[in-house]
Amino acid sequence: MASIPSLPAALNPALSGRDAIADVLYRCVLGLDTNDMALFDSSFTSTATFSINGKVSSGLPAIHTNCFEVVSKLDTTHFVTNIRINIADSGVKAAATASALAQHYRGGKGHEPNESAGWGAVLR
Repeated sequence: MASIPSLPAALNPALSGRDAIADVLYRCVLGLDTNDMALFDSSFTSTATFSINGKVSSGLPAIHTNCFEVVSKLDTTHFVTNIRINIADSGVKAAATASALAQHYRGGKGHEPNESAGWGAVLR
């Protein structure tokens, strides 16, 4: 199977504020799906906090341990949709919501016909 072509983390021309925020979500999940640590890292600051299913990881090292190191070893497909973004305080603060669907298979098993996904979830 052909791999997904790699694009740089910073796209040209520069993205608008709203598009740049959505791109952060896309870089995060594509980094997981392609085991691309640099792309995944580009979606976080070094002091980021990442919360999924009630588990909170603070700082990029913890996000790596609790998310990237676990998920990137799996065969995964992540879809992010219904993104809504509100930019407030003259562009200084923003909030976003999205729905996501994830399919996780044991590493090397995602293309086998009788395999079932490890779990799928819709997150907000």
